[in-house]
Amino acid sequence: MTMGALAPPAAFAAARPGTVQQGLNALVHTDGLPAALASVQDREGRTRTYTAGVGDLATGAKVPRDGQVRIGSNTKTFTAVVVLQLVGEGKIGLDAPVDTYLPGLVRGEGIDGRRITVRQLLQHTSGLPNYLNYDLQPRYFEPRELLDIALQHKADFAPGTKWEYSNTNYVLAGLIIQQVTGRPLAEEMDQRIIKRIGLRHTYFPAPGDMTIREPHPQGYYQDSAGAPLSDVTEMDPSWAWAAGQIISTNSDLNRFFTALLGGRLLPAAQLAQMRTTVPAGPPFASGARYGLGLVSTPLSCGGVSWGHGGSFPGYETRGGVTDDGRAANVAVTIQPTDKTAMKRVESVVDTALCR
Repeated sequence: MTMGALAPPAAFAAARPGTVQQGLNALVHTDGLPAALASVQDREGRTRTYTAGVGDLATGAKVPRDGQVRIGSNTKTFTAVVVLQLVGEGKIGLDAPVDTYLPGLVRGEGIDGRRITVRQLLQHTSGLPNYLNYDLQPRYFEPRELLDIALQHKADFAPGTKWEYSNTNYVLAGLIIQQVTGRPLAEEMDQRIIKRIGLRHTYFPAPGDMTIREPHPQGYYQDSAGAPLSDVTEMDPSWAWAAGQIISTNSDLNRFFTALLGGRLLPAAQLAQMRTTVPAGPPFASGARYGLGLVSTPLSCGGVSWGHGGSFPGYETRGGVTDDGRAANVAVTIQPTDKTAMKRVESVVDTALCR
């Protein structure tokens, strides 16, 4: 259905708008975020969208309803889905060493691609250092350059002994996809996911594309509390690649995670692997567990939601879907430096899924 074309039933209308809208308003008025957007889907697939704040501080323009944003690390779930599809096709072994596909490429101090498995990449248990912990200049990066930055540093821990979030894992997963398929990562995502389930507002920006194609709120960066906001909407996203480059909308993310959990993107065996989790630490909420590019987060009303979340200069997104088909995603137009604001973003998602 067209978003918002049909009036939702009274019960749905009564339960959702008040609390979700209040949550977004608080993010803008209490926490000082420029804009907040949300999309909430009920079990029957009916969607409501919400906005608060200002879409462009320079012009005072409204926040576009369900506008496009940079979804950051939600991209990791897309990358993991492609890897797991290839596992289902017998082209990648989940417990095969990285060297099977990229022989000799992954070597460094305490780092050996013969001892790191594909599963450990997707699960963040590889011990590979995170290239984002080191200064990157704003420019175009080839994926191999990102890997090389990481490999200049020693391993964080021996593979399989700990959990630690590292974007390097997903850059390697993207390189494996390209090696196995002989096609660009963006094309594989487009064919295997985006076109397949009709994500009309989702794309992987082409090399050199610094813009956001469709109506979108501007994204802002703030050095520290009280510092002026700078507009960082247009930037080269290649430094994030398979770990964080995609542009999408809240409702497309709901559609993606709902399709994924509903078994429309992966065979049952691979979806079960994806949902097999280990305890996760920062940057995820307390009690979160990490599967293969998929995060489970406890809900205040019991049970869990499944999603990922993303952080990208100018934008922060959080969301999740439940096993019974409810979905919610929230985006704000600055990365909150304040933990209270971040918790409030997460609580808006929880409120939308629990009420």
